[in-house]
Amino acid sequence: MQIKRHIPNIITLLNLFCGCIALVFASELNFEMAFYFVSLGIFLDFFDGFFARLFKVAGPLGLQLDSLADMVTSGVVPGFVMFCMLKQGQNPADGKQIIPYLGFIITLGSCYRLANFNIDTRQTDSFIGLPTPANTLFIISLPLVIKYSDSMIFFDMLTNNWILLVITLFSAYILNAEIPLFSLKIKDFTFKKNALQIVFLSLCVILLIFFQYLAIPLVIISYVLLSVINNKFLKK
Repeated sequence: MQIKRHIPNIITLLNLFCGCIALVFASELNFEMAFYFVSLGIFLDFFDGFFARLFKVAGPLGLQLDSLADMVTSGVVPGFVMFCMLKQGQNPADGKQIIPYLGFIITLGSCYRLANFNIDTRQTDSFIGLPTPANTLFIISLPLVIKYSDSMIFFDMLTNNWILLVITLFSAYILNAEIPLFSLKIKDFTFKKNALQIVFLSLCVILLIFFQYLAIPLVIISYVLLSVINNKFLKK
């Protein structure tokens, strides 16, 4: 029983460890490895709460650990990635500018959301605003879209600092917007209680197979649209 009590927290700490590794790779401009480690961290974050409920060991310590781990993996990392993108997009002749540091607005928005999530009693079975993991996957996929897309349109857009700043500000906004979105965490392995999550995850797999990194923005849009449909029709 003692071992079971620590398993969920160990999973959470592994999420934090993945976030730290991703931060190192991002500092070396190796955004692909950063993406993989963030994805692994988010995968671990997906199941820590599930095992806590399964073993009936959920408690306030796990809640705090989860938020602190997410603050690195889904807060600091995307902010730093945006900082790097803005820094690469600035004119070298301008010297040091404040603009790249504005990428950390994403980190500030993530921090506020994570703190608010812990005290918002409305977000027990669903989310209000875009979850930090979804926002993080969107942000850290941007440099990979630039690298692997054959379209100059994406390259021109995502290397334009003004567009990146708009994305940064919108990211901080959507994290804390009053928009109900369904939870991605699976509470058990029954299809009936997790039909929406399973349909969404299946759609994610299909999009990723056909579009690879370009699928990430489509996945986020699909998540928001499915949430709206669920709120307006399925819940009724």
